[in-house]
Amino acid sequence: MSLIRHVGTIGGLTAISRVFGFARDMLLARVLGAGLVGDAFQLAFTLPNTFRRLFAEGAFSVAFVPMYSKALHGEGGEEEAEKFAGDVLSVFLWVLLGFSALCMIIMPGIVWLLAHEYAKVPGKLELSVVLSRVTFPYLFFISLVAMLSGLLNARSRFGPGALAPVLLNIFLISAILLGNYLRGSSGDDHIVGYCIAAAVSLSGAAQLLYLTWASRRAGVRLKVSVPKFTPEVRKLGALILPATFGAGIYQISQLVDTFFATSLPQGSLTLLKLADRLNQMPLGIVGIALGTAILPMLSRHIHTGNLAESQRLQSNAFEMATLLTLPAAAALAICAPAFVTAFFVGGKFKPDDGVIMAQIVVALVAGLPAYVIVKILNPGFFARTDTRTPVWTALISLVFNVTLNFIVVSRFGIVGLAAATACSASLNCLMLYAMLHRRGWFHFTLPLASKIGRQLIATAAMATALWWAMPLLAARYGATVWDRVWSLTVLVSLGLVVFFGIAFVVGALDKELLAMLRRKRPARNRSDDEILEVE
Repeated sequence: MSLIRHVGTIGGLTAISRVFGFARDMLLARVLGAGLVGDAFQLAFTLPNTFRRLFAEGAFSVAFVPMYSKALHGEGGEEEAEKFAGDVLSVFLWVLLGFSALCMIIMPGIVWLLAHEYAKVPGKLELSVVLSRVTFPYLFFISLVAMLSGLLNARSRFGPGALAPVLLNIFLISAILLGNYLRGSSGDDHIVGYCIAAAVSLSGAAQLLYLTWASRRAGVRLKVSVPKFTPEVRKLGALILPATFGAGIYQISQLVDTFFATSLPQGSLTLLKLADRLNQMPLGIVGIALGTAILPMLSRHIHTGNLAESQRLQSNAFEMATLLTLPAAAALAICAPAFVTAFFVGGKFKPDDGVIMAQIVVALVAGLPAYVIVKILNPGFFARTDTRTPVWTALISLVFNVTLNFIVVSRFGIVGLAAATACSASLNCLMLYAMLHRRGWFHFTLPLASKIGRQLIATAAMATALWWAMPLLAARYGATVWDRVWSLTVLVSLGLVVFFGIAFVVGALDKELLAMLRRKRPARNRSDDEILEVE
């Protein structure tokens, strides 16, 4: 299977999940607004999700997938891979249970450390603790989901892992509607908060059931036994700790941002999280898809000593990332007021909230290309089981982020906080590339630089067109549903036509890439090596 086909599978299914997630956030904004219960739920939702991305999908996956892939494609084959996975699962289960139980017991302390300013608002800190305890079991379920997804990814089965998050959003949408119905005329937002917090944990159980079924269907059989710290399990544990920092700078920054956001006026955390969802749309579809697809393929090339293919694979991924994220970042930055007003303003979400949220979006998307490129650069280290080098770049970026927050948050508030996050991500990206280049593991080539330069020309042309069109439709973004739909359709269509039209004229679209997009699925008897890896 080619890189582009893997990315298409993951990105397409992730896009479906993002659409459901977008609908969820639109409902949440209108039903709860940027208020007490909204902030409490956002904090409760952030905690298990941050640990999930940091440990389960971050550190654990980047350490586990290369080792499992090496065992699967080694001399021991299926038997050795299943034994390794079973040993890891037997230990991982107890670690998850212990960690989850401990966090739920000390949850009041965790919430206070992150949001002690909530204590100044009657009932807000207490509600945050209750909702956090209700949502935290999600971490246990979703961590096992991440492990099963890793097993399937190593077998080039990316669909189930990418589709599972749809269940989360379906559960949350249903819970928001149920909570709004139960609230009725009482106007008690707490009812909505309890419903959606419970739905988070229930969705984790549903995702685990689905991935268990998908794994068995793929022929994966795992056995839970008495925990044994085998040499392979100990090696995995040694890799996980540094990988926590190397793969999780964005998640660690999220906790830092949460701490600073909770010290700002009520509603700030909700506005930041909703704005980040817009930023996460291209990041999730492009960045996570590329990072997930490239890791097992890159591991295979490196283990077989095919360094030329590993360079080509990373170059192709880099080109695909910039082709999609440069115009996405520019379009989001220019059209942020239109998107926020059309999608979120209404019900309990006021126009003034929309103005602030649009400014946050502009600040966040300044770092969007860096967020995505980091997902491509990190596998260059992880595929070589080097999880230590990204630790130092991550720590430096994190210290830079915290320092910058102390400087800008007091002056620019929540918008300054978002800008600091974007700056720290860009710094992390530059340092990672510098280390890869220095070691000869990946380097920019003249053709790659030329392609990106042409992409920038197309992006500039698109940005100019959108800048011109935005004021012409300003009265429509907050009008009727029909006005909102067709005005955004005009903006999106204009951006797509101008960008891809200019990109085609200046040669920013790779001919091999276009050929792969049009190519039918290869016959089953063709090997991976027979398929171009713009594959």
